[in-house]
Amino acid sequence: MNRAKRMIALLLAAFLGIAAAQVPGSTLIVGMTTLPNTIDSADANDSGSIGVTRQIVDRLVELGETELGPGLALRWEATEDSTAWTFYLREGVSFHDGTPFNAEAVKFSLDRWNDRSNPYHFASDGKAYVGWRNLFGGFLNDGSALDEVTVVDEYTVKLDLNRSISFLPSLLAAGYFGFDSPAAVMAAGANYGTPSVGSVGTGPYRFEQWQEGSRLVLRANPDYWGGAPQTEQIVFVGVGDQTARLAQLKAGAIDIASDLAPSDLPSINADPNIEAILGSGGLNTSYLAMHQNQPPFDNVLVRRAVAHAIDRQAIVDAFYAGQAVLARDIIPTVLWGHGDYEAYAYDPKLSRELLTQAGYPDGFSTELWFRSSGLEPVIAEVIASYLADVGIQAAVKTEDWASYLANYMAGNFPMYTLGWNADFPDPDTFVYTFYGPPAVRRFGLERPDVVALVERAREVPSQEERQALYARALTEIHDEVPMLTLAHESKFLVVRTGVEGVVMNPLGGFPRLNNATKATN
Repeated sequence: MNRAKRMIALLLAAFLGIAAAQVPGSTLIVGMTTLPNTIDSADANDSGSIGVTRQIVDRLVELGETELGPGLALRWEATEDSTAWTFYLREGVSFHDGTPFNAEAVKFSLDRWNDRSNPYHFASDGKAYVGWRNLFGGFLNDGSALDEVTVVDEYTVKLDLNRSISFLPSLLAAGYFGFDSPAAVMAAGANYGTPSVGSVGTGPYRFEQWQEGSRLVLRANPDYWGGAPQTEQIVFVGVGDQTARLAQLKAGAIDIASDLAPSDLPSINADPNIEAILGSGGLNTSYLAMHQNQPPFDNVLVRRAVAHAIDRQAIVDAFYAGQAVLARDIIPTVLWGHGDYEAYAYDPKLSRELLTQAGYPDGFSTELWFRSSGLEPVIAEVIASYLADVGIQAAVKTEDWASYLANYMAGNFPMYTLGWNADFPDPDTFVYTFYGPPAVRRFGLERPDVVALVERAREVPSQEERQALYARALTEIHDEVPMLTLAHESKFLVVRTGVEGVVMNPLGGFPRLNNATKATN
């Protein structure tokens, strides 16, 4: 048994939990990996932040269980070439501070996100709007697809694009694009979304309190246009350790737990006091990235050697308890757009040969960074063991999420693990995000020909044409190996018995809880 196989066996033994009783009342307590970095929804870029803002803000378009539907916009229409879109807004909606939601409010938020010179963009104060940059291609006059927002009348707004996006409503359903009260943003300034201020939306829950490092409390919005929530209060708490999170759930200290390990499912299913709510589809991808600005990963032979050094199927089989499939490429298997190529097979002999060809017959030393959440810590250790088997000594490191986010986007990590949940159910949310303009930041990958293919796929109207363009782009990327995709996981939540009405988000992120209830004694 080699080092990596032994490491898998040892780490599997560490995934266990413990048991006990439930807390009654009209409060739901949610145990998350970590509390949000921000609840300014457009600046949120992690699952914890988006999971909380999803309760506070609404989007123009909402994704139901299977398809798009009305949100703050009741309907929408586009010109024939999809370069101008008109949205007809829901009337009679107010923000939590009592100010009206209307076309001016839509324009305020869109301009704030899109225009770095807007006085409420606050880039100099650290707001990055990564979701906007990734999905719209940049900011105004610097890559953004959005040119102008026009208020047609009080409840009608028009978006003029500088290139066609045939699926714009799907894009606007992404979790980043919830609408905030202009009055609240202007009053709070750059502090908007922080613990001292919170945020103000039109959603089913209002911000009440955020004790930094401890808990974040939301209170039901009785005037919610979609109907008053079923639970009076939601309390989010950060419990970083998975085993501790499961133990707290079993003990009744929390009512809902997210991001538990798939290997805990047998223990969860055996406990009559808790229940797993399983998702489906696996609209996400976990991956190992290599940044080409960090030698020796500027050498494609080294990147291919890494790809052949890791037994990805063994990792999926060992840690996901049947809740994931091997990722052949960045696009989840349930979506279309894949290319025709052979996946990188586990072949340590070939890996060593490639390292020799690259000029590293004795291997080399590097760093492998990981997020300290979910399965990433154990998978990073296993990857490091596989790499050691071919002579690559990878020091495994982590840091707080805010620093991690800044460093990986700055290209400071030679190797790092991350994951991506779909922002909307379309290949674009994966292909454009990773191989469009953001590829330079993510991987140091400069392939303008691939970016052109991905950009073109946004413009053509037919799925057949888009499929062909994505296949060409992914075939080129496969040869470059900027990343090694690992798994597509079907996510799940675990709730205490008596908690009802929790429905998994079809994209795999944390769901809305406005229909959730908890039985009281």
